[in-house]
Amino acid sequence: MKPQVKADLAMLLVTLFWGSSYLFMQMGLQDLETFNLIAIRFGIAFVLAAAIFHKRLRSTSRKTLLHASILGTLLFGVFATITNGVKSTTASQAGFLVSLTVIFVPLLSILFRHRPEKRVFVGAGLAMVGIGLMTLNTELRISQGDLLCIAGALCYAMHITVTGRFASFSDTIQLGIYQLGFTALLGFVFSCLFESPVLPHSTEGWVAVLALSILCSAIGFVVQTVAQKYTTATHTGLIFSLEPVFAALFAFLFAGEILTTRGYIGAALVLASVLIAEIDVGKWLRSKRQTRLST
Repeated sequence: MKPQVKADLAMLLVTLFWGSSYLFMQMGLQDLETFNLIAIRFGIAFVLAAAIFHKRLRSTSRKTLLHASILGTLLFGVFATITNGVKSTTASQAGFLVSLTVIFVPLLSILFRHRPEKRVFVGAGLAMVGIGLMTLNTELRISQGDLLCIAGALCYAMHITVTGRFASFSDTIQLGIYQLGFTALLGFVFSCLFESPVLPHSTEGWVAVLALSILCSAIGFVVQTVAQKYTTATHTGLIFSLEPVFAALFAFLFAGEILTTRGYIGAALVLASVLIAEIDVGKWLRSKRQTRLST
């Protein structure tokens, strides 16, 4: 099996884990409050990732720690909004709304004077229609949970954009691991200030926390870091666009969640917008044509 095929399969596994995270977050919130869940999830993930890459952490610069603290703060914002969001929306809907990150990333690149390609604007317009169909009620109001998930997608886009800027100045492994630690630290501080920190008190709570920590965070981070060395950015974007599909599948199989007809149409439009933003159809067709001519 070719290295790229193995990498793509590994990324598909990571996407499967991340798709399940929305359901696990809802399960974890049955035992824990938002910041408490974030603290435990990322605390365990940090310990596991640090244990795996302990040799890489022996010499870490102050600049890397500074960058990791900024990324950790952004990542905390991502999961504070999304975790609160899934309290009042469905896991499947949350998955599709958070997938808007793919649209927000190129739009945010305008701040760094990088003009997005035309297909990104087409995808953004299609996404807005899809969001409207999924989230607006008969009174044309959007729920707080949906707004928080959209805010989480925007925070995640900021996190990805800033990570791209910092990656050229810092060790990416160190950066990724320490940001988990800073996220856990912020979760613990906020939990102490606004909540009463506890451990999960049910089997379901522990299953959710361990799944989020090990599968969705620690393993997800390690596998993604290694796999991206052997596959292309296009393949990565396309595979990650399957996350909301997996989220909807898990929500249907294990929580019995079913969207309305309008919701399914909106979800399809959101997924289509992500694919349009990721795929350069013209370039793909040209490469296929050149391949046929060369053979």
